[in-house]
This record gives sequence, structure tokens and C-alpha cells, in this order.
Amino acid sequence: MFKTLFIAGFVCGVCNPAHAQTSFPVKVIPGAVPADRSPDGNTVIFEDPDGLIVVDTGRHFAHQAAIIAYSDARKKPITAIVNTHWHLDHSGGNQELRVLFPNAKLYTSHAVNGALDGFLAKELERSRAMAADPKVNEYEKSEIRLGISALEDRKDLIPDVPVTGDMALGRLALHLAPFAATEGDTWLYDPQSRTVVAGDLIVAPVPFFDTACGAGWRAALDKVAAQSFDRIIPGHGPSLTRGAFEDYRKAFGRLLDCAASPAAAASCAEGWRKDAAQFMTSDAERAYADRAIVYYLDNILRVPAKQAELCGAQKE
Repeated sequence: MFKTLFIAGFVCGVCNPAHAQTSFPVKVIPGAVPADRSPDGNTVIFEDPDGLIVVDTGRHFAHQAAIIAYSDARKKPITAIVNTHWHLDHSGGNQELRVLFPNAKLYTSHAVNGALDGFLAKELERSRAMAADPKVNEYEKSEIRLGISALEDRKDLIPDVPVTGDMALGRLALHLAPFAATEGDTWLYDPQSRTVVAGDLIVAPVPFFDTACGAGWRAALDKVAAQSFDRIIPGHGPSLTRGAFEDYRKAFGRLLDCAASPAAAASCAEGWRKDAAQFMTSDAERAYADRAIVYYLDNILRVPAKQAELCGAQKE
């Protein structure tokens, strides 16, 4: 995925804007997209009287160690895991957490099943070949083995409780966005803290369209916009205020409109860079966004057969 080629090397942090006081804390463990390894998505942990609900588990052991350390500090077990989607930088740590918390139920959409037999099956085959290649150095192989381990044990990726529509998990409202950033994205709303967790429906500095249906993604952002919230935590990057989310949604819509027009891909990239300027913090990120937009237009958004597949036309 082009997502894994992000070489800007920025580290995701999550700001803490003023919002309603909560009876139980909401903990964010920032992910990272470093230059020398695969990324981790943001993790969000909600606390209730019985334990912790962990939203997305990252990929690397250090990220999972931070989740476990928080559980130890709060002296509460992890009772549920929610994967916003099946990309391994959001779900690769499920296995490690459920070794320690085997009763933790996994909530995610059925989209992972198709991914395991398609996109991820190809990734597993490619990863095994690379792990056996003597020309690949040991550091790279250690990264590759993380993905192999996650994919070989399917039970920790397949939901115990499938998210097939709107449903409740304690005080949290879970929602399904079909055919958006993936075939099925789960996003959450916590009315107590007025917080939305969006997964990769929001990504800085550029949306990841590798497995995405553009029209479904736009519809998902519109549904999120109808929710009453004060902050939204993306899959990667710092949290956004309500106003910043609206800016992102507008920039996203303008990008899709440009993709549907005869404008040059470079022109659409320039438009995104201007419309989404507040979500880019360095020249490296801006250069990455330019390359990514051109790639996505040429290979995904402007390929009718590809969009038909990703938007579910062949699954109906």
C-alpha cells in the first residue's frame, strides 16, 4: 500500500482541546509514521466501571506495551477491542493484547474476512517471500515478521461481535461506514466526552485511498458531520476540533470533485495542498501529499473498474 511508503517521518501526536469533563478518562496513545519502519495508528482507550475498551491496537510491540502499561496503571483489564478497520497498523496488536486479556471481545466489521482472502492473503505471500530472502536485512525482516504473525493467526483479526450497523458498546455508539476507506469502517461516538474516533476516515496529511471507495468515504464523512461532537480523533495525526473537521471534509470533497474532472492530477494535488494546508506541518509532508494524490488519481480514483470493485459493484 502507498500508505506504508510514507517517508515524511512525522510523529503523530494528539492535542487535548477543551471538552466536557468525563466520569472516566479517555486516553489517547499516539501512533507514529516514522521514516524507517511501518506505521502505527492512533489508539484510543475508553474506561468504564468494568474495564477498558481499546480502539485500535497498532502494529509494533512498543505501541502495545504502552497500552498494557496504561491498563496496569489504571488497574483495570481490557474487556473489549474495537478495530476501526483491518489495516494492520490498526489491528496488528490484537494478538499480543489477547494473550494477556483472552476474554476481550473483538468488535469490527466483516470486511476483514474478504481482506484476509484477498488483499491480505497477497500481502502474506509477499511477506513470507521477503522474510526468506537473504538479501533482506534482519531489521526489515523483524518488521515483516510482525505482519506475518498477525496474519497467520486469523482468530485475532476476525470479530467476535461483528459491527454490521449502528450498535452500542457500553456508553459508546458504534457505526458502520460501508465501502469507505475500506469495505467496512467502524467509527465511534462517546456522548460523555463528545468525542468521535474516526479511524482512517480522517488521516493527515493525505487520505489513504489504497483500499477506498471515494463516494462511500464522502458519504461516511457526511454521516460523521451529523453527529454532535467537540473533537474527532483520526487514524493518524493529531485530534481535530469540530471546525477543523469541517475544513477537512470540505477539502476531501473538493479533491473528489477534482478527481472526477478533466483537471491534471498535479493540479488536483495542488488543490489538496492548498485546501488542506493546516493538516501539513512540513515540506516533506507536502511533497508526500503531492506524490500520493497523483498516485491515487492515476491508479485508483480515475480507474472506473477499480472504483467499481472498491465501491462494492461486484459484491452485490
